[in-house]
Amino acid sequence: MSLQFTNSPIGRLRFMGIAEGISYLVLLFIAMPVKYMAGNPNLVLYTGWVHGLLFMLYILALISVKINLEWKFRKTMIAFLASLIPFGTFILDKSLRKEEIKLHTQKAAPLSKTIETV
Repeated sequence: MSLQFTNSPIGRLRFMGIAEGISYLVLLFIAMPVKYMAGNPNLVLYTGWVHGLLFMLYILALISVKINLEWKFRKTMIAFLASLIPFGTFILDKSLRKEEIKLHTQKAAPLSKTIETV
């Protein structure tokens, strides 16, 4: 998993997916056990707020990718469902990274042809 993100709609989606995925795991595997085993709900409260904010930002990034890259409904729903499954956004990141590289090389190709003809 490469943690280099481009300043593009898909790069922002990848970044938000990683951030949302980490917050989800912290909520599930640290905050929730502390709440129920130690009787301290404060960690869930604050971690939940952060996770909720990151989840909404992930959805906004997903909408941006859907519009800008004209993703089909099925692909968009897969990316949405990945955010609901623990480790889902990390698994999704691998295919998003491949798509990001593919889009980046497609954009760079016309520029290199222009330089060669000059």
